[in-house]
Amino acid sequence: MNAPDGSGAPGAPTGPDDGYAALHASAGVRVVPRDVLAVSGPDAASYLQGQASQEIEGLAAGASADSLLLSPQGKVEALVRVTRTGDDTFVVDTEGGFGEVVDARLRRFRLRVKVEIEPLAWGCLSVRGPGSAGVVVGAPSLVVPVAWNGWSGVDLLGPPPEGGPLAWVDPSAARVGADAWEAARIEAGVPVVGRELTEGTIAAEVGLVDRTVSFTKGCFTGQELVARLDARGSKVARSLCGVVVTGVGSDGPVDRGSGGSGPPVGAEVWTADGEHRVGTLTSVAWSPGFGAVVALATLHRRVRPPEVVSVRWDDRNGAGTGVAGEARPLPLVA
Repeated sequence: MNAPDGSGAPGAPTGPDDGYAALHASAGVRVVPRDVLAVSGPDAASYLQGQASQEIEGLAAGASADSLLLSPQGKVEALVRVTRTGDDTFVVDTEGGFGEVVDARLRRFRLRVKVEIEPLAWGCLSVRGPGSAGVVVGAPSLVVPVAWNGWSGVDLLGPPPEGGPLAWVDPSAARVGADAWEAARIEAGVPVVGRELTEGTIAAEVGLVDRTVSFTKGCFTGQELVARLDARGSKVARSLCGVVVTGVGSDGPVDRGSGGSGPPVGAEVWTADGEHRVGTLTSVAWSPGFGAVVALATLHRRVRPPEVVSVRWDDRNGAGTGVAGEARPLPLVA
């Protein structure tokens, strides 16, 4: 029997090293929580055009675009993907657990427009790796191509079939566990809502402007801050970076990020001289490709990758631990 998260299928790789290898050499699959909304009505296209940071009205049927929903002050409220399914119908999906945030955000400015917003009970199976297309055998409602710094494949979305979303792919496809999936995502520098994207995040800080913002579409909510920063060369005080933790802790070598001496999410990043705290780790995983812990962190501009840093945290006994690391540009390349 398959595990609920899509790992542990008979005959499929279950170890982090095997799953990681499949993501890079063939194809790996994982059931990934996504919240999905249907947006429809005569004014759906024009309404989304005015709310999303990306070009929406120009999408062809079947095409998708990553976009931001911003506050009026230009701060990120959600990272979404918008897929046009018809002249007046769209599907909007986002990180699992944040659908209500997106729903509330879209309804907030829905005044005197003919737009309906409805949550959909859909599932999502993510497929990544160079052989992704070859393992899809089912017929989900949407097959959405994904390409992000080498983190490439397809997302399959729709009402879950009998047997769950895994029925959309060949049974021999490698089921990937959480550790390997996180390592590949971190290496690609893909931010997620609730970790790298939190209240107050600015798009330019996390490298999302080129991917999610159109500067030719006309006005949208939150445009002023994005446009002003772009005119100034997107110079911001902090930037999303990769961190490779290569040092040795006081109680032994760095472990796989979930115990031992491995740094947890929330570990502090300091300059190598110990003078300045420059950020915190927001995502952490063991990378078989690097043979080390890899992480994401939005770091102060006094750190200019590649640059040696210090990573500090308290262990389970409350004792302080510090190891060496290196801040690097994204994507991380072993």
